[in-house]
Amino acid sequence: MQAVKTAPTNKNVWIIDTAFFMPQVGRYRRVWLYLPEEYGRTRKKYPVLYMHDGQNLFEEWSSFSGEWGVDETLDALRGKCIVVAVDNGGDKRMSEYSFHDTEHGNGEGRLYTEFILHTLKPYIDTTYRTLDDRANTYTAGSSMGGLISFYAAMYYPQYFGGAGIFSPSFWLMPGLRDEIKALASGHSEYPQRYFFYAGGKEEGNLAGAVSAVAEDLRQYGHYSVELKISPYGKHTEADWRKQFGRFYRWLIKR
Repeated sequence: MQAVKTAPTNKNVWIIDTAFFMPQVGRYRRVWLYLPEEYGRTRKKYPVLYMHDGQNLFEEWSSFSGEWGVDETLDALRGKCIVVAVDNGGDKRMSEYSFHDTEHGNGEGRLYTEFILHTLKPYIDTTYRTLDDRANTYTAGSSMGGLISFYAAMYYPQYFGGAGIFSPSFWLMPGLRDEIKALASGHSEYPQRYFFYAGGKEEGNLAGAVSAVAEDLRQYGHYSVELKISPYGKHTEADWRKQFGRFYRWLIKR
């Protein structure tokens, strides 16, 4: 597989494949790649951030609700990480981004996460210069993408050093806080870092739910937690775009 340019894209954004096979769920998906500006001029290795809803991250023409401008933000900050982004599956988005069955369908989140860890990540690590250890492997997303990022990191701490959780769909998981206690107590050998964001104008007091989860994690010494609540923030790509730079600066502070 050869990463290709499909105009118009930022000079540092590539498409690995328009139909990357996902054997765990038997589907195909477009996969995007961001390489640091300096990538072609060095032999350095880079941490990798795996993101979801890939069609919304880099280009306005591919987005369904506006773009995050991940590439522009990283270019401006002289970002030194690789971003791999998987498009969502349209009508499969709710099931692929859920670890548990809900009223929206059967949860395929474990299978989707295993695609990232056991199919996509090995390809990325053998094709590009990556720091492939868990301390340099993160995941991030928003809404349902935030939910799958949180679950993927919590259930697979041996692979992920942490996650960026933007306005996660926690309302779908009423037993989440009890689940966190069970998971957290058994994973003390895997220190992780979590960045949470929510907006005060999001429905259902999402900011309160996110704050409660962040506080739950802070009770455990192996979690480092950053929480950002924007009083006037809404559930939109435009708001997550504003926060992505803050998340990246937090990410590289290690």
